[in-house]
Amino acid sequence: MKSSVSLLGALASVVVGHGLVTDFWINGQHEQGFLLDYYYAKKNGGSVPDIAAWYAENLDIGFVAPNEYGTAAINCHKNASPGKLTKTAPAGGSMSFYWEAANKQPWPHAQGPILSYLAPCNGDCSKADPTKLAWVKIDAAGIDYATQRWASEDLIANNNTWTSQIPAGIAPGHYVFRHEIIALHAAGSANGAQNYPQCFNVQITGSGTAKPSGTLGTALYKADHPGILFNPYRTITSYAMPGPTLFKG
Repeated sequence: MKSSVSLLGALASVVVGHGLVTDFWINGQHEQGFLLDYYYAKKNGGSVPDIAAWYAENLDIGFVAPNEYGTAAINCHKNASPGKLTKTAPAGGSMSFYWEAANKQPWPHAQGPILSYLAPCNGDCSKADPTKLAWVKIDAAGIDYATQRWASEDLIANNNTWTSQIPAGIAPGHYVFRHEIIALHAAGSANGAQNYPQCFNVQITGSGTAKPSGTLGTALYKADHPGILFNPYRTITSYAMPGPTLFKG
């Protein structure tokens, strides 16, 4: 499913940041995700294409740590700002996300859950304030206790791609779709979990009526939650999924 993209500048080839959805699909229709090339182009006065994916500064180690859960960064990543476009997605349809790590490498972290959220914009999502978005969890996958296989490992096996379903009963409107991996390979120590949130503007169509209440980003997670401060290097018989209650729609 991965599409090819060209570099906008030589600087991008040496970046060490990781954790990006570079491509996504709505019911199989390809859309452009956010590239770090765009960050460098913007900083150097170049042109950046209008896309539905949000701008974010996924630089350096490229994740949001638990000590940043009380900041705006946990919503859509560091210094995030809305995408200029909005893409149409039907209720009951699918959205798939292709993840890349540093220097365009495959996703490296096989331990951790994958979650997706929706937040109504109450207007044009290109003008959304991430600190005011109330997130409804619509997808959450942790670990298969029988196989000891994490959702992140399933993503890696599926060409670094994850698919979430939009609830069929959700009311039509403009939403921000928040997709996230929480890497747990260092989560046995305080502040060791790594959150990788990415956001996209979608207009959901359909005849649904559900308008579930959501949770502000700064209230989604706590650093000492048993699913955040967690040792993955053992046989796991229970895992407490971080975040609010799952809406099944």
